[in-house]
Amino acid sequence: MSEPEITVFGAHWCPDCRRSKQFLGEHQIPYKWVDIEENAAAEKFVMDKNEGKRIIPTILFADGAVLVEPSNADLARKLQLKTRASRSHYDLIVIGGGPAGLTAAVYTAREAIDTLVIERAAFGGQAAGTEKLDNMPGFPQGVAGIEFSQRLRQQAERFGVELLQAQEVAKIRRGDNYLFVTTADGSRYSACALLVTAGSRYKRLNVPGESDYLGAGVHFCATCDGPFYKGKQVVVVGGGNSAAEESLLLTKFADHVTILVRGVELKASQIIQQKVLDHPRIDVRWQTEVQEFVGAKSKLNRIRVRDNRTGSDEELAVDGAFIFIGLLPNSAFLEGSGVVLDRWGFIVTGHSLRHLEGGLEGPAGREPFMLETSLPGVFAAGDIRDSSTKQVVSAAGEGSAAALMVREYLKTV
Repeated sequence: MSEPEITVFGAHWCPDCRRSKQFLGEHQIPYKWVDIEENAAAEKFVMDKNEGKRIIPTILFADGAVLVEPSNADLARKLQLKTRASRSHYDLIVIGGGPAGLTAAVYTAREAIDTLVIERAAFGGQAAGTEKLDNMPGFPQGVAGIEFSQRLRQQAERFGVELLQAQEVAKIRRGDNYLFVTTADGSRYSACALLVTAGSRYKRLNVPGESDYLGAGVHFCATCDGPFYKGKQVVVVGGGNSAAEESLLLTKFADHVTILVRGVELKASQIIQQKVLDHPRIDVRWQTEVQEFVGAKSKLNRIRVRDNRTGSDEELAVDGAFIFIGLLPNSAFLEGSGVVLDRWGFIVTGHSLRHLEGGLEGPAGREPFMLETSLPGVFAAGDIRDSSTKQVVSAAGEGSAAALMVREYLKTV
């Protein structure tokens, strides 16, 4: 693996440092982290670059350029991420560039449907942050998540899909014959149809100390942050597939991994369970819940947990904690749009809308298409949809199915 070409000089207590690291991580951009409180030479470098001031983050790039306290927009410009579309109107706008969104875009572009994909982070979604996809058809030896995501992006570009990165959608609305998308920077785009594939994000525990140590010991991506824990002790919170798989990945870096499971069994697939339970450097603690994250000098160094069998609390000495307890849909931007969500915030589509009061807001007597939402012309696929399986292969399948539904819908407008 080559040495990262970007160096972030900062400190664990610095919120802007965490934000910059989060931005780089979301976009799958490798970087080297240097804590100036532990490295005198790094501190001197920062002060030399800032006229004797200790300003962080100070970010050094391979070409020698330095950005000091950059905004996410500054970083996007420096990294040459495309954040503005070339036109204002498209046949279809896809919101989210994960497996569902990119697969749909490949299909629609091949049908000569002018397609724009808007993605807030790295193309590939959560799949890009997965070390290895072992159950993708056609990859007998498995495929790295980042490689799979890069291939999807290249395929979409080959068919002429326009890709917009580092740009978040703030809201959507219908007006006359068009659907409008407004991004966080105030740009507005219109389309004849929309496909929402914005995916989901990891849930938080919402216990004391969790927010205080985000990026300073508390993490949600082992692929992104696991390398910082070489030779150290980490815990993983959760009992599903993600927790089990990420625990195995962390053994490549950490000396020891402890999995904290609230229940009495793992809910991962049987083959993954067995790998975890047989691993000599993984311990599993059952019926155990995190009560508090505790640290010193702005770094996590222990976790207070409760054994639900005995009701007793204890503190575990740890260097890092990785949380995998489920998913929340990225659907906040749909508030007030007319798109119906279920009680957890996932999008309701197709026939399921008939079971909801009000039904589809469309022409009298028209049934919604299979993956159409309550707002005519707006479709949904992948993890953000209420009854999806939250698997890469099914997300890609839903993306292709949604593309075919979009094609049929566009014939009517």
